[in-house]
Amino acid sequence: MPVSSVVENTIQFVKETLRNAEGGHDWFHIQRVLNNSRLIAKDEKCNMLIVELGALLHDIADSKFHNGDESVGPERAEKFLKSQNVSEEVIDHVIQIIKNISFKGGNVDRKFSSIELDIVQDADRLDALGAIGIARTFNYGGFKGRALYDPEIEPNLNMTKEEYKASTAPTINHFYEKLLLLKDRMNTKAGRRIAADRHAFMIAYLNQFYAEWNGEA
Repeated sequence: MPVSSVVENTIQFVKETLRNAEGGHDWFHIQRVLNNSRLIAKDEKCNMLIVELGALLHDIADSKFHNGDESVGPERAEKFLKSQNVSEEVIDHVIQIIKNISFKGGNVDRKFSSIELDIVQDADRLDALGAIGIARTFNYGGFKGRALYDPEIEPNLNMTKEEYKASTAPTINHFYEKLLLLKDRMNTKAGRRIAADRHAFMIAYLNQFYAEWNGEA
């Protein structure tokens, strides 16, 4: 099957699968990650089919919406890619991207490395930064019924993977437990450049948030 057909079929599969997904992890999130991946990949030597399929399928079944089960996404992606007669080599690489892309509290080392994973991971992390990152964070917090902010609950910067996945902390804490850490964890030159601007925007937002919270602005 031509590469263009595989990518287009994957787009349609993802759109259908995520039709009723939470707003921060829906098709539009995938589309932004795909666009970010294509932008970053312009400066890198990589296999674009793997990059595009990895971007499209990285959240096909996010574990946080499947009772923490991290096997659902890779299994669903593998089944679909086999139906498209994608080579085993490409499928295996895409599965490794899905398994290793997530933050997981930031204290878990990746068990696989490739430039394609670097690109898709940066693209995914960019969507957690800046104006859209802020919107997604509060959308998910509302989805989970979490408080906006509680001055008495401090961020936990040393969570295990299990603690991170089980956290019910206020949404503002997530900025410190993940979002503000991403700038220094980007893999690519383009990723680092874009992340720096989005990071600065979030700092400005937090300063305004606290000023308003405290009646200072």
